[in-house]
Amino acid sequence: ACAQAVSERLFYYIAVSLLPQETLLEIEHAVESGRALLPILQWHKHPNDYFSKEASKLYFSSLRTYWQELIDLNTGETTDVKEALINSFKRLDNDLSLEAQVGDPNSFLNYWVLRVAFSGATACVAHVDGVDLHVANTGDSRALLGVQEEDGSWSAVTMSHDHNAQNESEVERLKAEHPKEDKSVVKQDRLLGLLMPFRAFGDVKFKWSIDLQKRVVESGPDQLNDNEYTKFIPPNYYTPPYLTSEPEVIYHRLRPKDKFLILATDGLWETMHRQDVVRIVGEYLTGVHHQQPIAVGGYKVTLGQMQGLLMERRARISS
Repeated sequence: ACAQAVSERLFYYIAVSLLPQETLLEIEHAVESGRALLPILQWHKHPNDYFSKEASKLYFSSLRTYWQELIDLNTGETTDVKEALINSFKRLDNDLSLEAQVGDPNSFLNYWVLRVAFSGATACVAHVDGVDLHVANTGDSRALLGVQEEDGSWSAVTMSHDHNAQNESEVERLKAEHPKEDKSVVKQDRLLGLLMPFRAFGDVKFKWSIDLQKRVVESGPDQLNDNEYTKFIPPNYYTPPYLTSEPEVIYHRLRPKDKFLILATDGLWETMHRQDVVRIVGEYLTGVHHQQPIAVGGYKVTLGQMQGLLMERRARISS
């Protein structure tokens, strides 16, 4: 549920964060007067982009509150891309949390916003403006730049860092934020012994106080109150929040030899080495088709077979 909501909303939070003051004022005046919106918000209101019509109205209301606050906080300075990306990630996560706490008279929507908040999602976003590339990452998805060297070979440049126990700086960050819990905050390579990523949207069980969790669950719909997971409190839960949605932003100035960017979840990187991924994509784009089967998750498939599987999946989703 959280991944669904983030996929529907994060783009617009980033867009609003980057828009100049005059454009935000123009959008607000258009909404107030009932005039036609700018194309970016016409897309936002497209009914096919959302899980439900009820949810799209709530999402628009929260987004509008955000741009109104940006108008009020206007400093007159040029928008910094890194700052805008960080603010948009954090603001969306805050809205997911707030919507779940406030609830909704519509029983379906009330249950939906709670499902979104109690589930979780990671996100990896690339912003390209001319030669300026910014990658914002929260969690264990990954961005990889495909580089073609002078001899025609392919190399990989990592554009994000995984936020998990394999990242020593992340472990140290958590221990510094919870100094009296250095033995329990990361156990068995998981946050509080339970969660793999150390940064994520939603997953309020690792963010809200125990009192707030109990209050929301007890006052929520029966489906939530009957769910053992939502009532479960993580062990050694003393100083929340333990989880953050703040992304780590990496900047790179693009060069002629930088040919493509791959964004993928941990499912790909657990199955294939980054160098193999870049080589396969590079050979495909340059017409050097890799005819030998590739080992993926214990199976051997060719690029043609992989493409066929993806086309079948797309057909199932669209039907």
